[in-house]
Amino acid sequence: MIAVTGASGHLGRLAIKSLLEKTEAGNIIALVRNPEAVADLAAAGVVVRKADYDQPESYVEALKGVDKLLLISGSAVGQRIAQHTAVIEAAKANSVGLIAYTSILKADKSPILLAQEHVATEKLLASSGVPHVILRNGWYVENYTENMAAVLEHGAVIGAAGEGRVAAASRADYAAAAAAVLTSDEAQAGKIYELAADEDFSMADYAAAIAKASGKAIAYVDMTEADYVKALVGAGVPEGFAQVLADADSAIKAGWLTDASKTLSGLIGRPTVSVADSIKAHL
Repeated sequence: MIAVTGASGHLGRLAIKSLLEKTEAGNIIALVRNPEAVADLAAAGVVVRKADYDQPESYVEALKGVDKLLLISGSAVGQRIAQHTAVIEAAKANSVGLIAYTSILKADKSPILLAQEHVATEKLLASSGVPHVILRNGWYVENYTENMAAVLEHGAVIGAAGEGRVAAASRADYAAAAAAVLTSDEAQAGKIYELAADEDFSMADYAAAIAKASGKAIAYVDMTEADYVKALVGAGVPEGFAQVLADADSAIKAGWLTDASKTLSGLIGRPTVSVADSIKAHL
C-alpha cells in the first residue's frame, strides 16, 4: 500500500495519477483533510482516508497498513516542521517501510529561506529511524505560468533574478519521479535525488518565450530585491510571502535553483517538459 499526503493538492493529484499508471488503484491511499475533495479518486478505486495536520492523531489511524508513504511537504510556510513531525511519528508508529519526502533542490547547502524547513524535516527523518528517500524538487514551472495573466496584461515579467537561471520543471514531471521511486524494484532508502528540468532559463528567456507564444511584446524588468518586494506587496501579496519570493529570486541569481545532472528525466524515462511547452499549455 502506497499512501500520499496532500492528495487533493496539485502535486498530490498528479502523483496519484502517475501511481495509477504503475499499480492498481486499490494499492493507493489518498490522505486528505476533506475526503469529499477527492470523490473522483474514490470512484476510481483509490482508498481515501482522512488525515488532518491539525489533528495529528488522525495520521496514526490513516497510516495503518501503509508500506510506503509519499510525504508531500506542507504548503503552510512556518508551520511545516510541526506538521511533518506528526506525519513522521505516525509513520514510525505504524512501521511504514519507506517515506519519500519532497524537499528542495540542494537543501543541505542552499541559503534560500524556503530551504530551512526542508532541512529541518530531512534531519527529522534521519533521526526517526524510518527508512526514507529524499526527493529534492527544484522550482515548479507553474510558479511562473500560473501567473501569466498578469504578465500578458502588463507586458512584463518582473523579478530580482538578474541573469540567473532556473531549471524549473512541471509538477507532472516531479510527480512522475515520485511514482517511479515509490514503485521501483530497487532499494531506495538512504538515497537523495536532486531533481530539476533538463534545461534552465533566465527570466529574460522566459519573457521572450511568452512573447513568442502569445505574439505580444513582453519584457523582463529586473529590480532590486527590496523593490521587488514592494511591487509584490502592491499587487496584493502578503509582505512575508513577498520576502520569501524575492529571496528565491536572489537564490536564482546566485545559481541555487539549477542543476545539470538530468536526474529527473532519468527517473521518468523521458525529457522533462520544456518551458515553451508549459507556456503554450497555459495559454
